[in-house]
Amino acid sequence: MPVTDVDAVILVGGLGTRMRPLTLSAPKPMLPTAGVPFLTHLICRVRDAGIRHVVLGTSYRAELFEDHFGDGARLGVELEYVVERQPLGTGGGIRNVADVLRGDTVLVVNGDNLVGVDLPAFLAAHHRSGAEVTLCLHRVPDARPYGCVPTGADGRVTAFLEKDPNPVTDQINAGMYAFRRHVVDTIPTGRPVSVERETFPQLLAAGAPVMGYVNDGYWRDFGTPADFVAGSADLVRGIAPSSAVPSTGERLLLAGATVDPSAVVTAGSTIGRDATVAAGALVQGCVVFDGARIGPDTVVIDSVVGAGAVIGAGTVVEDAVLGDGVVLGARLELRAGIRVWPGVRLGDGAIRFSADQ
Repeated sequence: MPVTDVDAVILVGGLGTRMRPLTLSAPKPMLPTAGVPFLTHLICRVRDAGIRHVVLGTSYRAELFEDHFGDGARLGVELEYVVERQPLGTGGGIRNVADVLRGDTVLVVNGDNLVGVDLPAFLAAHHRSGAEVTLCLHRVPDARPYGCVPTGADGRVTAFLEKDPNPVTDQINAGMYAFRRHVVDTIPTGRPVSVERETFPQLLAAGAPVMGYVNDGYWRDFGTPADFVAGSADLVRGIAPSSAVPSTGERLLLAGATVDPSAVVTAGSTIGRDATVAAGALVQGCVVFDGARIGPDTVVIDSVVGAGAVIGAGTVVEDAVLGDGVVLGARLELRAGIRVWPGVRLGDGAIRFSADQ
C-alpha cells in the first residue's frame, strides 16, 4: 500500500571525490552497481516500503539524474528534483527541498549508503515514539573511524560524539533519518548546515526527543572504490537487499556480455553490456563496465574496469580502478589501490610489482 504521509528525500549532490576517476564523468549514485545505477537500489528500497513521492537533492551533474530516471514512473514512484546551486551540507540539502515536501514525515537517505533496515518498522518506531528525529544506527566491530551515537535504555540519543580512539559505543550513524516535517523548516537557509554537527546537537540541547533505531541488517557506505566493488558483489550475491538486481548468484552478465567457457567469473562480479572476457581469464569480485575487453590469461580481482577499457594478455589487476577508455598492454601488474585516469594507455610490461617479466 502506498504511504501517503511520508516523503523520501535522497541526497545525491556530492562530488564523489573519493571515487575518482570514476566520478569525473558521472555522479557517484549513477555509477553502474550490480547492473543498474546505484541510486536505483535506493529508490526501489523506498518504493518497496510503500513510499511513492521521492525527492532527489542534486547538485553535481544534476541533469544526468533526470535524463535517466525521468518522472520515476518506470520505477513506480513520483520523482521530483531540487538542485543545490552551492554546496549546503547534509542539513542544508534537506532544507533546500522543503518547498516540495507534502507529508508529515520525511525519510532522509544519504545517497552513498545502502541500509538493510526494515523501513516500515523504522518509520513505525519513529511515529510511535513521538520523536522529532529518529536516526537509523548501525553497530560496527570497530567504531573508531566513525562518529558515535550513544543511546539510553529507552533508545533516546544522549550525545553525538566525533571520532575517538576509545569510543563509548559501537553504534554509528547509518545515514538514514526520519524527521517530523516541522523540524526541516527550522534548519537555516542560504548556508551550509551539517545535521550531525549542528541540527541534531541543537535538538538535544533544547531537550527535544531524538531517538535511535538500531539496524540489525545490512549496511555499507559505498564511498570508496573498495566499498563500491565489495557492495556491488554483495548485491549480486544477494547478501545486500535490493529488488533492483536482475538476478543473484556468483556473477551477473548483462545484455551482450561474452565470457569464454574457459574463463572464470566469480565472487559477485558484474560484466557489463557488450563487454568480453577472453579465454583463461579470472575475474573475481569486480565491476566491469559496458564495452570493456578483458584479454586472455588475465587476472582481475576486486577492481573496477571502466567503460570501454582494454586489459592485455597476461596482465594482473588487483584492488585497482581503471577509468573509462584505459588501454593496458600485456604482462602489466597493477595493484594496491592504484587508479588509472580515463584514456591512459600503458604499453606491454610498463608497470610491474614483481621483478620477473
